[in-house]
Amino acid sequence: MPAEQTTRASDTANRRRAGTNPLTSGRAAALVLSLSGCLGGETRSAKREAAVATAIADPIPSAITASHLVVGLKLVAQLPASSIDGALPRTRITKLDYAPRTGRAFVLDLRGKLYELRGSTSTVYLDLARLKPGFIEEPGLGTGFGSFAFHPDFAENGLLYTTHSEAPGSGRADFGYADSIKVKLQWVLSEWKAAKPTRATFFGTSRELLRVNMVSEIHGVQEIAFNPASNAGAADHGLLYIGVGDGGSVENGFPFLARSRTMVWGTILRIDPLGSNSANAQYGVPPDNPFAAAGATRGLGELYAYGFRNPHRITWSTSGDMLVPNIGQGNIESLDLIAAGHDYGWPIREGTFSLEGSTDRSKVYPLPANDSVQSVTYPVAQYDHDGKVAAISGGFEYRGTAIPQLAGKYLFGDIPTGRLLYVNMADLSHRTPAPIHGWSVAVNGVERTLRELCGADRVDLHFGRDQDGALYLLTKPDGKVYKLVSATLENAAR
Repeated sequence: MPAEQTTRASDTANRRRAGTNPLTSGRAAALVLSLSGCLGGETRSAKREAAVATAIADPIPSAITASHLVVGLKLVAQLPASSIDGALPRTRITKLDYAPRTGRAFVLDLRGKLYELRGSTSTVYLDLARLKPGFIEEPGLGTGFGSFAFHPDFAENGLLYTTHSEAPGSGRADFGYADSIKVKLQWVLSEWKAAKPTRATFFGTSRELLRVNMVSEIHGVQEIAFNPASNAGAADHGLLYIGVGDGGSVENGFPFLARSRTMVWGTILRIDPLGSNSANAQYGVPPDNPFAAAGATRGLGELYAYGFRNPHRITWSTSGDMLVPNIGQGNIESLDLIAAGHDYGWPIREGTFSLEGSTDRSKVYPLPANDSVQSVTYPVAQYDHDGKVAAISGGFEYRGTAIPQLAGKYLFGDIPTGRLLYVNMADLSHRTPAPIHGWSVAVNGVERTLRELCGADRVDLHFGRDQDGALYLLTKPDGKVYKLVSATLENAAR
């Protein structure tokens, strides 16, 4: 279904944000969208029958190439257990990042704390769970302390941004939907201002920037980031990018909430946290956002790109390109090269395959002959599930200097299995998905799998970085943080 067709159910987004409910029922909205999806008299039922007949059993038959790249790891720290009675995972660490121009590195635990790493020790910098009374981290999955991002000028202005989940009805949502659809929880974006940025623990004030209702506990607001390459005076400096998942709306029967220019779910937003021209006057909408300018195609002013199921990590290459991994559903994990205003296809596409016309998203289908009418931007790299559970773990292009073998590579992996992957940046192109290569790790010269290292079948792999460009691996079950310190690369795919 083209994005334009969703506007009939969603072109009153501003009124929704003001607290009105222009749709009288989710069922009515779904009916409108179902009727508008008919093409040339062909019913959805007929389209579904045709699609099922052409389902692809093995979307990507070629195997991921082993590269012979072996990276040496050094155990840096083990975060304090946050589970009850030592239950696995003992922590829920998901992100390691740094405060610009301070040399300080931080790790979050979804259960509500932000730790600062100092050598092999970790100390609580911000206890968000204590300071936000509405905070919830149950029922797990992606709920809790979602993400953090230090303002580029944190050393001077003391500003830090976070996202977290709260129970439904904890506050008035800035982005909501028809009241006939249940709200499972809310995601909140907050600003924190440290009275003294150099303090070892946070002391200061906080304010709420925006609040989003969610259909379920999955695919929330689990990533925020500033462009680290945007210097003072540049147009992008100080603008905050926000990855908003589809909230499980598609799996729960409300696909019309995703892939829309006028709705917030399944998008990347771009805001000025220091501005005030938003509908709630708590942040700014940059005038050069693709749908914010006067005369621009109708859409949400905050919107930067859309058509995502769960944008996992927002990062930028050394050449300035934005890269975002998109966690798939039944078959395909993908890496997207982001352009302002572009549509990345979910839920009618998964990777370079079609889901259009079918309600069974455990299968994918060939792209239709009229694919170009959808104007979908396809991923620059992708891999399939091969019948196993999979979810892409977003990483980074290596920017450091200590390991020259990693130069020009974007390193990432798979969350549940701990599989380690990379693509060569030079291979990324919208013409065809880049080949993906596997790599392995060694501790004290002995190759080990991450499953062996963390002592659990589910690794829950995440990546981190510090100010010097060094990269890190995080494993939830044991709360360990490893630094990439060396590499050997013999007979490798380059």
